[in-house]
Amino acid sequence: MARHVQFDQLGGPEVLRVREVDTGTPGPGEVLIRVDAIGVNRADAMFREGSYFLQPSFPSSLGYEAAGTVEAIGEGVTGLTAGDPVGVVPAFSLNDYGTYGDHVIVPASAVVPRPANIDPVTAAAVWMAYITAYGALIDEGGLFPGDHVLLTAASGGVGLAAIQTARRIGAVPIATVRGTAKRQALLDSGAAHVIDTENEDLVTRVKELTGGKGVQLAFDPVAGPGVDTLAQAITPGGKLLVYGALDPRPTPLPNAAFYPDLSTSMFTMFRVTTDPQRLRRAVAFVNAGLNDGSLTPVVDRTFDLDDIASAHRYMESNAQTGKIVITVGHDDAA
Repeated sequence: MARHVQFDQLGGPEVLRVREVDTGTPGPGEVLIRVDAIGVNRADAMFREGSYFLQPSFPSSLGYEAAGTVEAIGEGVTGLTAGDPVGVVPAFSLNDYGTYGDHVIVPASAVVPRPANIDPVTAAAVWMAYITAYGALIDEGGLFPGDHVLLTAASGGVGLAAIQTARRIGAVPIATVRGTAKRQALLDSGAAHVIDTENEDLVTRVKELTGGKGVQLAFDPVAGPGVDTLAQAITPGGKLLVYGALDPRPTPLPNAAFYPDLSTSMFTMFRVTTDPQRLRRAVAFVNAGLNDGSLTPVVDRTFDLDDIASAHRYMESNAQTGKIVITVGHDDAA
């Protein structure tokens, strides 16, 4: 039997339950992972409360990423053996698989090698954030050395990963934050500039920092009517990539009468994780950055698996800077 987090109805963190379940054995194309750490993501909370792009089927599990070791492989799986240190990347539907447990079965296509020198907690903070950052800024955004990139609501895991990713290729990350509490953390993570949107005019400040030109790329998890302001901070021919919906209001296209030379689109990291070649390149980029120290995941706080509801409450408080990770204990003597 394994311990899994499940929920039977939509709602707040209180609906989450840790249960004993029969994991079974991996089927064709699947891998059984002994989980040591789990990355917590905003998508998990949205799925739990019913605001995600797909609705859960009850009883439902959840969780997109984890770090651990391979315990067993199913028929047809190659390149993996029992005992391999691995990470699990978001490359599946939460209605089919989930990583919130001490032993989980996931598709082999979502399992990637974990560098031996990277501990499980660090590894669990990597994949959602850094694949999203790599996919948006480099794979899809076409960011080049010397380009300016605007990163809004940048104190979360993806925002910090995007700062480091931009730095790694020689681009100039400009981060935004509301208030001053998290300003130094963003600078410490490599932001070239931090704009306090409560006390500074975003467009004016961006133009000052870019010599009046604007940024080549804006990467935004907020959406809503604020995208019209972001568009004013982008240079002609630049791009606006929206990857979240923290603002629940409708998201308009930026005013075409004023910003005609602008490419605007939604970004989802599933474009990368479900394409074997794009995923291979992303994993190579991220692992190289982990090994040379240019990519350093920021873990704000860890919680035990039994405290999963508290972890979700903490995430929803928006108090964190960086990633929230669940640690999983194992009774190896049992």
